[in-house]
Amino acid sequence: MTTPSALERPTGVPLGRRLTARLVLLPAVALALLPPRHLRTVLGILRRGAAPATTAQAQNARDAMCAVSLRCAGPKGCLPRSLGAALVCRLGGTWPVWCTGVRVTPPFTAHAWIEAEGRPVGEGVPQGYFARLVAVEPLPRSPGR
Repeated sequence: MTTPSALERPTGVPLGRRLTARLVLLPAVALALLPPRHLRTVLGILRRGAAPATTAQAQNARDAMCAVSLRCAGPKGCLPRSLGAALVCRLGGTWPVWCTGVRVTPPFTAHAWIEAEGRPVGEGVPQGYFARLVAVEPLPRSPGR
């Protein structure tokens, strides 16, 4: 397997979304330093009151993170990228499924990603390529909301 020599960063991300991504970049990097148990607790709190993100909303948030940060666009930036995309979605009133897990085919690698409408967003892999170990899903909306 070869490694790409250049990163592909999304173009055409609107200024407002790029500014939002810059706003959440530092908190996303800080969250990435938390132990998994604490990270799951924090994300569980942040998701409260948010509607489930659509694939388009989640993809736009992911693209924004990759557009503003080389670290997030890189192959080892999955954790801050996924956290940042979840935070961008949350600022818009939605929440994707935030996931960490492993690749199911050798070689073993850990990965973090977001999902929407039952599919990984922006990963370019088929359904079932990753096995979830931790997932922070949107809370079900109560009737009358």
